[in-house]
Amino acid sequence: MTRRTVFFVSDQTGVTAETLGHSLMTQFEGLAYRSITLPFVSSLDKAEEAGRRIDRAAAEDGMRPIVFSTMVQDELRKVVQRSNGLCLDFFAAFVGPLERELDTRSTHRTGRAHGIADLAVYTARINATNFALANDDGTGGDYAHADIILIGVSRSGKTPTCLYMALQYGVFAANYPLTEEDLESSRLPPRLEPYRGKLYALTIKPERLQQIRNERRPQSRYASPQQVRYELRAAEALFARHGVPLLDTTDCSIEEIASRILNTTDIERRLRP
Repeated sequence: MTRRTVFFVSDQTGVTAETLGHSLMTQFEGLAYRSITLPFVSSLDKAEEAGRRIDRAAAEDGMRPIVFSTMVQDELRKVVQRSNGLCLDFFAAFVGPLERELDTRSTHRTGRAHGIADLAVYTARINATNFALANDDGTGGDYAHADIILIGVSRSGKTPTCLYMALQYGVFAANYPLTEEDLESSRLPPRLEPYRGKLYALTIKPERLQQIRNERRPQSRYASPQQVRYELRAAEALFARHGVPLLDTTDCSIEEIASRILNTTDIERRLRP
């Protein structure tokens, strides 16, 4: 199979171009491609160099690369668009129609999406991230200030989900891993009892959990089929007994897990990605 080259070109970090571009490319299953990100293309010289790299890739591959761009400045965008690539510019696609609908000219200022122009927003993101790290895996225990407390067995997706909600939405998320002692008692851990209303449980299919654990600790009791099945069975019984809302993360991305949790709770999204 021929491998296509996909460029993500931006006058800032490239995060927006990568996120939107990868989302579109996932719609084409079985397509092999290599990704090249060209961030901070903020001058004519850098735009011309980006164009040359795209042209070289076209010559080497024998087919034009796909170029996802979030260039704000028209003159820089035009330089990249002259290259031998399929140029898909997100700002050009959406800013024009918005300007016409709103009857207002956009500022065409760079750095709006992922900069720190709004210090309060930036601070909220940092504070939420620090909170998630300080209250990860049962450490810290500052549950009084938590917006949500994720509980579940080890490796069910709690930590990455907490960090994602902190970074993307400014949510103060803590997590607590259920121990064998917790599972054997069939009771909520005493530390969590006062915060029942903040609890949200994650579970996962045994086969997937065993695979994840085996990558971490191969051939261990921790990763054995018997241990995995026991922990999941006991944890799900505990959640049902205490009425803790439950989400199966087996086929969910971190983004989807976070979205499902936030859409089924009353948690305030302090930030909008």
